[in-house]
Amino acid sequence: MISEKLKVKSEKWVPALCLFTFSFFLMLASQPALAFKILEPAENAALKAGQPVTVKADVGREAGIVSVKYFWYHEMDETLVEQDEAKGGSDKGGMHLVEKYWQKDFVYGGSVVAVAALVATVDSKPPYGGPLMVPKAAIGTVRLLAVAEISRGRLGSRTVFDEILLQVDPGAELTSIDFETDKPLRLGRAGQAATYGQIDSLGKTFELPVVGSFADGVERPINSPSTGSQYTSSNDKAIKVLSEGLLQIAGNGKTVLTVANRGKQASLDVSVEVNTEPNEVPIADAGPNKNVKAGTKVKLGGLKSRDPEGEALFYQWSQIRGSKIALLDLNMAEASFLAPQVSEKRLYRFKLRVTDKKGADSAPAYVDVIVEP
Repeated sequence: MISEKLKVKSEKWVPALCLFTFSFFLMLASQPALAFKILEPAENAALKAGQPVTVKADVGREAGIVSVKYFWYHEMDETLVEQDEAKGGSDKGGMHLVEKYWQKDFVYGGSVVAVAALVATVDSKPPYGGPLMVPKAAIGTVRLLAVAEISRGRLGSRTVFDEILLQVDPGAELTSIDFETDKPLRLGRAGQAATYGQIDSLGKTFELPVVGSFADGVERPINSPSTGSQYTSSNDKAIKVLSEGLLQIAGNGKTVLTVANRGKQASLDVSVEVNTEPNEVPIADAGPNKNVKAGTKVKLGGLKSRDPEGEALFYQWSQIRGSKIALLDLNMAEASFLAPQVSEKRLYRFKLRVTDKKGADSAPAYVDVIVEP
């Protein structure tokens, strides 16, 4: 009899318990995200070049957000300093730059900064978002980086960010491909004195500017394999094709480089005449991926990089994912940075290239650092 009563009571409680559970999870689902996050467009969304989109962000529990700045990057671009962050104080022009934050263009030595595609505030529609156009020249995998500035009163400000990858199609037919370089291309000194930026060493790695002309009248860079480009060399003993659209001098001789994309192709005659002193290319090792806590000092370890012939190495670190951080000792085996404050796990990706004293370059190596609150 007692067991029968218990059974009846339990049967009455089951629907109520289910209703409570459903209501509880419904309430959780309706709560805002805990961290600043890009809501639209969605991660890996397929977009068209030049397409207008509305970007939406959830500020989560972040209080005091002054503005959110949105930046477009190609998949493997270095994360450059935003212009406002590279300046401080005031002068005749309104601001003056702080040199330590500027990066230099590799070839010409000029200052390179990123300019925000959109600056949104709480008054924007939607708040901290708004209309944003996919760059007309975009193609393949691109990054959309959103950096929120948070005011801390007299303590100044800090930033949080979110970053997503998107897939962009030009939306127009590829009509032709062109190598934007000398034709034919001659690599090496050919007995002459080397000039700045000259590719004149066995094992030297380089990238050629390849441009696609599309039916919409836009020329787009198609160097990256993520744009659909595939490279071949008719003579691997002269030029070797590496990953990411990189090419490497393997020896003297002639070759024909061919790039194919979307049913079109272009070819480039290349002759190589470099120093024939034997030299093996070095190997870059950026160390294992790591998880760290915000506020801790992080070391990026390239000490396991090596040269097969035991020569000294030159190091070059760069950042290709995440909001820009102050990376110290960029040209040392161990670079370092202070893990920034985050409200949710965030990915920072770094690239390492090493070069031996004879000028041979390694293929790039990468390391991911996840920063946790």
